[in-house]
Amino acid sequence: MEPILAVNEDGLWVHMEFGYSVPRQNGKNEIVAMRELYALNQGERVLHTAHRTSTSKSAFDRLLGILEETGLENQVDFTSIRARGMEKIEFPNGGQIDFRTRSSTGGLGESFDLLVIDEAQEYTDDQRSALMYTIAASENPQTLYCGTPPTPISSGTVFTGLRTRALNRETEDTGWAEWSVDTQSDIRDRELWYKTNPSLGLRINERNIQTEISEDEIDFNIQRLGLWLQYNQKSVISEDEWDSLKVDVLPELKGKLFAGVKYGRDGTNVALSIAVKTKENDVFVETIDCQSIRNGNDWIIDFLRKADVQEVVVDGANGQSLLAEEMEDFGLKEPLLPTVKEIINANAKFEQALYQQTLVHNGQPSLREVVTNSDKRNIGSSGGFGYTSQVEEHDVVLMDSMILAYWSCSNHKEVKKQRIIY
Repeated sequence: MEPILAVNEDGLWVHMEFGYSVPRQNGKNEIVAMRELYALNQGERVLHTAHRTSTSKSAFDRLLGILEETGLENQVDFTSIRARGMEKIEFPNGGQIDFRTRSSTGGLGESFDLLVIDEAQEYTDDQRSALMYTIAASENPQTLYCGTPPTPISSGTVFTGLRTRALNRETEDTGWAEWSVDTQSDIRDRELWYKTNPSLGLRINERNIQTEISEDEIDFNIQRLGLWLQYNQKSVISEDEWDSLKVDVLPELKGKLFAGVKYGRDGTNVALSIAVKTKENDVFVETIDCQSIRNGNDWIIDFLRKADVQEVVVDGANGQSLLAEEMEDFGLKEPLLPTVKEIINANAKFEQALYQQTLVHNGQPSLREVVTNSDKRNIGSSGGFGYTSQVEEHDVVLMDSMILAYWSCSNHKEVKKQRIIY
């Protein structure tokens, strides 16, 4: 609250824009309520906006309850209007708060001093264009953004842009506060729970967080550990991004290989790639081959029999069962047949590796052509994504098999030898 309410020598807000990101159920809306109470007492006009009507109404009910708990009487000390979607609280001194659901036209023609952007991860550029001018006539305007890190299905871009500019010191009169991990982290590390959840032990407890743990580690990292993934559904992997991961000399490798096999959806090709950890704990990836399904699986089986492979991941309904049977016939270890949820996780983890530069390769031309000419495609109904080729003659199975191998390798936990000292 201190940096939000900080003023300069002229009595104007130090931070004309202030954003903060905190994992769920940590009381971020209590900060909004405090700022809005201050605004009412100072005679400011406030527009509180949210992505959903239910969230906007909850904010109205919260503030109304606080006012009544202080002993103020509704319709005597202040006035409230409960019209759903148009809730309002007014003070005799001119202080006023309107609660609205955001749209690309909402707020046009009105004037406010404080603009509150609740559920800021869903705040779009179109909505910003409609709302930013509502505070332009104020002598001392302020915009307050509060939310959680965006997920793959979040539609907003403004919150992410504000964070990027603030952390890169590319903006003025802006404040930013965040509770988060920098990279995807161990979801069972209780010390991280406390570092990223300031209300742990107050509003929420360890048992509640324990029940949130599931197979979806990325979702837990976002929702509970505050991780910011660089999701952008419209982007492709540029040549510069991919080339920056190229190594001129093969790094020192450690451990066994991890193989990814992908059968194309159109039943044309099948690709095989491998991944292995380096001494620096990066993951080195390489494609072995991509052949017509008509050639059979002998070349895949031959490679798997000769190589020292820890795990094989096989995806593609039109071929994975047959390959699994053939692997069994040759005495090979049973492959992992990933679920849709695991495929989504693999693609998200691969994208995160690009941004964190924890993946390396030797610049194979065929793989480069596919990766740097790819777009995203939706998978499932929960906002997951995969990749598709922008060039008709390029088969994305090459890239998909590499991602499967990377995912398998990066998920593998090294077994630590027990040391007994007498």
